[in-house]
Amino acid sequence: MTTTKDDTARSGHDATVAANGHAKKHLGSCHCGTVRFQVEVDVNTASRCNCTICTKTAMTGGIVKPSAFVLLSGEESLGEYVWGRRISRCFFCKQCAIHCFARGHLEQLGGDYVSVNLNCLDDVDVNTLHVVHWDGRHNNWASGPRGTPWPVTEVSGAK
Repeated sequence: MTTTKDDTARSGHDATVAANGHAKKHLGSCHCGTVRFQVEVDVNTASRCNCTICTKTAMTGGIVKPSAFVLLSGEESLGEYVWGRRISRCFFCKQCAIHCFARGHLEQLGGDYVSVNLNCLDDVDVNTLHVVHWDGRHNNWASGPRGTPWPVTEVSGAK
């Protein structure tokens, strides 16, 4: 269910994957500390998505290759939530309910990816990060990210 040091994957989104040269190792956890992880991510660019799950959980994510993510503890305490088109599997702590990360496969992100909730990183203030926005609510991944939020209502011709 979780990625270990031996997992590999194709490259992820170029703004946030570890391969871009600006990545740094960070430790993160859920609120109660049961789930702990290490991730190598460039926090200079974060992403937000307007899909219903990201909107309702206020997710600010960093997208990395699965090989850049290591679950250190708490695997037995992870709950999993999958919905809709099954693009992503969200993992949360069963003790404190904090959404820590998600796994998925999306060609527009380079295939397999882990989306880490940057709010869970111990040494990062998400209020200081540059944020790009994705239109996941309308399955408009082909348009890529942009600097302003996508609307949550239907937009004609949003491609």
